[in-house]
Amino acid sequence: MKPHQLQALIEGMLEAVILVDPIELKIIAANRQIHQILQLPENCLHGSSVIDIAAAPEDVFFWEDVAAGLSDSIYSETLLRRADNSVVQVERRVSLVKVGMDSSVYVVAICDHSDQRHVENELEKLIAELRATLESTADGILVTDMEGGIRSYNHLFAELWGLPDKLMTQRDDAAIYAWMDKCMIDAEHYTERLGTITRSPLMEATDVLVLRSGKILERVTLPQYARGRPIGRVFSYRDITQKLEDEARLQLAAKVFESSTDAIFITDADQRIITTNPSFERLSSYHEDEMRGKTPREFFSSESNADLIDQILQKLELAGFWEGELWNRRKNGHAYLCMITLVRVQDQYGKTIHYIGFFKDRTETHLAKQRIEELAFTDALTGLPNRVLLAERIKQSITIASRKNGTFALLFLDLDHFKQINDSLGHPFGDRVLLEVTERLKHCIRQVDTAARLGGDEFVLLLHEANAEGAEICARRVLEELTAPILLDSMSFTVTSSIGIAMFPGDGANMADLIKNADSAMYHVKERGRSDFRFYQKKMNIGLLSRMKLDHAMRQALERQEFRLHYQPQIHLKTGRIFGAEALIRWHDEELGEISPAQFIPIAEESGAIVAIGHWVMREAISQAAQWRRAGHQICMAFNVSALQFQQANFVSSVAQTLEEYDVAADGIELELTESVLIRDAEETLRKLEALSQLGVRLSIDDFGTGYSSLSYLKRFPIHKLKIDRSFVDDLPDDDSDVAIVTAIVHLAHALQKQVIAEGVETEQQRCLLDRLQCDEYQGFLCSPAVSATEFENLFLSGQGLSCQLRVSS
Repeated sequence: MKPHQLQALIEGMLEAVILVDPIELKIIAANRQIHQILQLPENCLHGSSVIDIAAAPEDVFFWEDVAAGLSDSIYSETLLRRADNSVVQVERRVSLVKVGMDSSVYVVAICDHSDQRHVENELEKLIAELRATLESTADGILVTDMEGGIRSYNHLFAELWGLPDKLMTQRDDAAIYAWMDKCMIDAEHYTERLGTITRSPLMEATDVLVLRSGKILERVTLPQYARGRPIGRVFSYRDITQKLEDEARLQLAAKVFESSTDAIFITDADQRIITTNPSFERLSSYHEDEMRGKTPREFFSSESNADLIDQILQKLELAGFWEGELWNRRKNGHAYLCMITLVRVQDQYGKTIHYIGFFKDRTETHLAKQRIEELAFTDALTGLPNRVLLAERIKQSITIASRKNGTFALLFLDLDHFKQINDSLGHPFGDRVLLEVTERLKHCIRQVDTAARLGGDEFVLLLHEANAEGAEICARRVLEELTAPILLDSMSFTVTSSIGIAMFPGDGANMADLIKNADSAMYHVKERGRSDFRFYQKKMNIGLLSRMKLDHAMRQALERQEFRLHYQPQIHLKTGRIFGAEALIRWHDEELGEISPAQFIPIAEESGAIVAIGHWVMREAISQAAQWRRAGHQICMAFNVSALQFQQANFVSSVAQTLEEYDVAADGIELELTESVLIRDAEETLRKLEALSQLGVRLSIDDFGTGYSSLSYLKRFPIHKLKIDRSFVDDLPDDDSDVAIVTAIVHLAHALQKQVIAEGVETEQQRCLLDRLQCDEYQGFLCSPAVSATEFENLFLSGQGLSCQLRVSS
């Protein structure tokens, strides 16, 4: 058989089919469906290797097995690569078929079932509601999926079609369809019409079915939607046998005609309107006298739909029935959308005696549908495209850029410190700010570009066919636009943004990668001061992955009790006596090894894990202090409190509960706070500090002089001690500036009647200078590094007593 004959053979098949040469494994014919699945131009697969379209590496071995004759009929699932390099999962059946006396060919049938599976998952959630709806309707209902598989039907459907009990008690779609075919007088036309409907997912149709039993059924076919997409079909069947028998039937329905909420008109055999019901006048504003003698063509025709009316009337003549939507105008000229049903009524001899038209106003339903679609694809607050619509736009940009070997840019924007606006002024005010930002972003992009909101204060700008230079120009324009003050309720303020930029195709071949990498670039802007932009670089993801891995390891370490505390002695300068210990966290991970607090504490603060870690440190340190106190050692226990931990609403109560649980005197505990803790919400901070002071807990400022130092909080807050940061101690006594700073801190503390402790003291010269400057206390390697609780007890709480006369090495 020749190649063009093979092509013609498979072109008529519903499923995708390719024919493969069994020797060279090259495609010798491929129908239109496989080109559609792979998004390729027609006839471009001929002559190419079947392995070229495979996306799964194991397909190479699969085809080697096929070529080796291990099986002449294989059914499997695999992955195929589309023209845009995306991957589609398909089901594949390979059969070896003889095409001549001495030749054969592999017939590969391919089905893409990804959409079907998604639809089936969604439909499972609605099955209970569907069943109740099916049984409560006055029509016989049959619900199918997109492939015609029967999902459900009601009892009235079974009654109209006379289904045997056997078919109602077992699941056999083919048997039910076969029964329905057998019931039809014109089974061939019925099957052809059903095929047309099946191949048109969005088609809405009405048909009249004549059964061998004598019944005439009206079948209304409507697509079933989920999130704006067709997922199946609903067929409703109504017995209209008596309705269509003769004019007497119309007379019996006179009361229904008069009281119906549907607008109805009836014509004679020549399509001249002879009567209308009251609802007709209410809907169209035309009185019955004005309509009498006119035709449906005259009533419905306008400049926009005259040709459509002719087509509708032709279909009505052929099928005897038509149903659909049509725009029409009232007497006053106002347009409205109406749902129309037209029926041709015949007598017992098949002669047309009347035409009946039913229609109702669907304008509000249409507008509501439009609104639902808008909500499905736009952000409810700003009206910008949401993630769903953004995905469609990015897909379009990828297609165009791939075709032209071009580029486009994706900018990921996050407003700086926006949470403070929501927390201080409320979410309604924050929403107004987002609306103002939205308007400014619209001014920064072209008409072909897209501004989308992902949620919260995160926005994405899609710059169609833009290069790196265009992306930079847009980013600078956004930064400049946002620097202009925002004026709301007589309040003027500025909102800045951090922007990350990813370029297609270098920074990602799909939406997920582009957004992830742009987000990573934006994160680096946040780390380096905010209110700027940055292009993505591959090393950024490495840093992000490292942080994510460390954050995950930290949380596991907390669960597995892998953290431990070491204790560094604190010494009175004058006496050399050890009066306290600072608890310092240590962590050894089996995979990562010993990890410095300087490495994992910032990540813990960023991710929020510092709250749980800080709570563990507090309980562990207070528990150790209790053990030493019970052993007769009066050691003051100091430990750090992070800003995030201090901000927790229950922080003071948790300190009090822990002290009570371990029966430790509050004056034996010292909390070391950073200056950043003190400058956030001064009134709330003062309230908490006073509550801690009333408990008896001692409070010190850690790393004093390295942050935002303010004399106002030193005066107002109940602080007991200042700790001189090691950065001022390292170069003592040689650096005059450090000497001056340490001297000033000591004098300031003593003037405010507070104690001073220096950390990081490693040499005798440093200790002597601090002693001359009248510093009260110190800690550092000169005495000892931080050691385990057991080592601390052995070194300082046993033989030597509470003193540190010599340096203890680590």
